[in-house]
Amino acid sequence: MSNRLACALLACGLGRAALADDPAAALVRAQVEARLSRIALDGPGVVAVAAVDLTSGERFGLNDELVSAQGSAIKIPILMEVFKQAHQGALRLEDRITIERAGTVAGSGVLQHFQDGGSALSLRDLCVLMIVLSDNSATNLLIDRVGTENVNRTLAALGLEHTRLRRKMMDSAASARGDENTSSPAEAIRILQLLHGGRFVSAEISKQILAILSLPKDGDLRHGVPAEIPMAFKSGSVPGVATEWVIVSHPERPYAVVVMQSRVPPAAGDASARVFRELSELFYAYFAGRERFTPFGVSTDPTPWN
Repeated sequence: MSNRLACALLACGLGRAALADDPAAALVRAQVEARLSRIALDGPGVVAVAAVDLTSGERFGLNDELVSAQGSAIKIPILMEVFKQAHQGALRLEDRITIERAGTVAGSGVLQHFQDGGSALSLRDLCVLMIVLSDNSATNLLIDRVGTENVNRTLAALGLEHTRLRRKMMDSAASARGDENTSSPAEAIRILQLLHGGRFVSAEISKQILAILSLPKDGDLRHGVPAEIPMAFKSGSVPGVATEWVIVSHPERPYAVVVMQSRVPPAAGDASARVFRELSELFYAYFAGRERFTPFGVSTDPTPWN
């Protein structure tokens, strides 16, 4: 690991003084940093990571200022804007939109298969489809309702410079022009911290947003965490890019992780998913295991002594 990387990780983590007070903890952290670097270097493409202990504020970062396309992970800011406007009275979550064939697009989701004009869904139901099934048609309908400019205005007001919604889902022409939906791990982790801390609009609005993000679905970071541990997350991908934003609601030590992988060659196959799974296992072992040892390194696990 380079001195530059080690210094960057220390600067955003416990800090030198805190680590100096517990040499064993500093050594464990150094092992995590080294493993993080190895996973990133061994995987395909460019790996960018941010992780934070939501109790202590301890942080890890690797290439975390790197901006990349987001795929469907950008649906988290869209979800936030819907609930913000509902709170402000600009819309009601119960408002219904008729599903018409002309307003649907291909890709993930089910609305593209609905009968033309045969159904009308509430905005809240569209939010559920957008997050759980990553429904692109539901997403585009919500973008039409809240407005791209309003999403970006909210993001700018949060102090985010690189997290932006620039196009609808499945707009290949816009993508070819370079109009991508973007973020960085550093900014995505700030969004997750706001939601977890109840600081986006209000505690109740943040809670409602997290409730939708916590609905059951699959993701590569999910595989590194025991099934009984709740997770609020959204993953996304476009050719060459894979992303995932996650809050792991461990009862003793909740934490957040954002992984963004870009410039992934088409032949990478499962190697890309393996990077996410190994990082998830790494951070779960570190954050969830912090309270399982005494200051002298004795395990507090209730397993009987031999």
